[in-house]
Amino acid sequence: MMSVLALLLMTVANAGSAIADVTIDACVAKSSLTHPAVAADMQSLCGLSSSVGRLLGFFVGGFLMDAISPKEVLGLLSFPALLVLLVGMVMKEQREPDFCFRQIHQKLLFANQTMWKRMKCGVVWKPCLFMFSSLALSLNIQEGMFYWYTDGEPGPAFSKKDISFSYSIGSAGSLLGVLLYQNSLKSYPFHHLLFWAQISSTAVGMLDLLLLQRLNLKLGVADYPFVVISEAMTHMVGRVRRMPILVLSIRLCPPGIEGTFFALLMSIDHVGTLASSWCGGFLLQLLKISRTEFGNLWIAVLIRSLARLLPILLLNLVPRGQHDSMDQIQFGDYVTGGGDEERLVIG
Repeated sequence: MMSVLALLLMTVANAGSAIADVTIDACVAKSSLTHPAVAADMQSLCGLSSSVGRLLGFFVGGFLMDAISPKEVLGLLSFPALLVLLVGMVMKEQREPDFCFRQIHQKLLFANQTMWKRMKCGVVWKPCLFMFSSLALSLNIQEGMFYWYTDGEPGPAFSKKDISFSYSIGSAGSLLGVLLYQNSLKSYPFHHLLFWAQISSTAVGMLDLLLLQRLNLKLGVADYPFVVISEAMTHMVGRVRRMPILVLSIRLCPPGIEGTFFALLMSIDHVGTLASSWCGGFLLQLLKISRTEFGNLWIAVLIRSLARLLPILLLNLVPRGQHDSMDQIQFGDYVTGGGDEERLVIG
């Protein structure tokens, strides 16, 4: 009974968090469409805020786990969620005069019809297919790596505090990824940036293979510094890979239903992440990797790293434009940029 109640409460909490997330995304998407020149800057600011929050959360959570019980940690960490109320209070909205609640049904119907019409356009579903494959084919085998980290026989026997600290450093790497994108990479074409991001993701994934084969010790690098560096690089590359996808997603949103359509695109993003976890779990089970058996873990790491190259085959589905030149995507086959209408090249 208690487990069912806990599951219900977690579902409600996640639903509330998702509603707040979608609301913020809608505001960012709408502002990005009205100010397209700073769309990349807005996503950088959002990524910066997210990275700082994750950094503080992992850092504080690791110390609290050693100081108090898990229940008390969950209780304390629930208070930051109340800050969302403060955000809602400071947001200013214009009240719509003579609003009738009967219009809600009509607006929902209009939004659904518009979304379906937009999704059938090649300029929309082709980049969505790339986004999904990029996430789904990055197999999540972190559970197997976690068990190996904490195992004392073949693994380095890290404590929970050690792992939490390494995750916080990973969030610092995500922060560096945002800064790198904002200061150096946002002017590059989508094609070039996503291509090298996938290559870099594969290369960084191979660091786990070096760790499992203990080659880091032969290179004179201890386990923990190597893991910390690997986490930072993984999150940095992941953030750089994600930023252009977010900018492109905003450019795909049609006026009037920006929030609804962006939420749809992000749901595709989350389904890709979920598929990554399912496929990663299936791979671990197929290779008979468990809490105590890690003999084939290196094979899982190798397969995961090589699978990250596969989305490159779908890269022609992504527009060949630059971030700042794609001021507005029009849902024929055209894009308006710099005041001139030019054909959007896909594939």
